[in-house]
Amino acid sequence: MAEVQSNEGGSKKKKGGSKQKKINIFVDFTPMVDMNMLLITFFMLCTSLNKPQTMEINMPSNDKKITEQDRDNVKASQAITLVLSGGDSLFYYTGQPDYKNYNSIKLSSYRADGIRSYLLKRNTAAVLKINDLKLKKLQLKITQEQFTKEVSEIKSGKNTPVVIIKATDNATYKNLIDALDEMQICNIGKYVIDKITPGDLFLLKNFESKGNYSSKFENP
Repeated sequence: MAEVQSNEGGSKKKKGGSKQKKINIFVDFTPMVDMNMLLITFFMLCTSLNKPQTMEINMPSNDKKITEQDRDNVKASQAITLVLSGGDSLFYYTGQPDYKNYNSIKLSSYRADGIRSYLLKRNTAAVLKINDLKLKKLQLKITQEQFTKEVSEIKSGKNTPVVIIKATDNATYKNLIDALDEMQICNIGKYVIDKITPGDLFLLKNFESKGNYSSKFENP
């Protein structure tokens, strides 16, 4: 609330005999404090807090009818191994590695036409289903809870690929983050970070010794 106080004491006379009045203005900011408190309370009650993010873990099946040979065949047919070698390049192979053939490991990159293109091709069915769900959610045909549940079921489906991520000593933290980002972009629901094996290092060494390391990246 503003108050205007007129102080005529000590005023000086102007030429012509008129007096100059001195005006003091006092502004009361108490209502502003009350309004700020109301705004703070409003935003505290209306703002949604960040929800904790969790990672789903798909446990192995307990079906006793599945033989050990069937389990190995399923793993080999669905497995994709990424070997992070540092820089902008990475290697990958599918199924069981063929240590007698260094060409079984392929050179790729983190670009959109690199490993992402290959993962999207291997996960085409799941990607199409999830895109369809996104459209339904955008059209308000399903709720966010339904969308999240169905996406989780699609990603953990029986025929979806399993990605194994391995890093060499030359790989950086950024390489690992980039690889994990590709899992989200390509809707890969089953992936794991594993230790690199001597066999993987053997393939990389042979690949480099044959002069292929400096060749162009292969488009999957």
